Amino acid sequence: MNRRIQVDGLPYRTRVYVNNQVLIPSELVRLLGIEKSLFANVVIRHEGRIININGVKLLRNRRATSRQFTIPREVRETYGIKPLDEIEIVSIEPVEAISNRRNAILNS
Repeated sequence: MNRRIQVDGLPYRTRVYVNNQVLIPSELVRLLGIEKSLFANVVIRHEGRIININGVKLLRNRRATSRQFTIPREVRETYGIKPLDEIEIVSIEPVEAISNRRNAILNS
């Protein structure tokens, strides 16, 4: 049951899952080079409004390259984002400072 989602870049339109998570397909993850990133700053558009979400954790599956992130409750309540709403991912930037700090702690 391998469903491939064709993506040619950002912006990318998708729906919010019932558990308030958003899927980033593996093709987009590879295109953006965020396979090893743990956290990211994400910019989404919902009903014409641009929303910045900083430091979201990129959740991963053992067997897939795709990632998911949860839209924080404060953001959902402030902007009225509900499950099954359509959003547009405008930008995803990995937060390397967090992973570099984590690596420095682990290596010391």
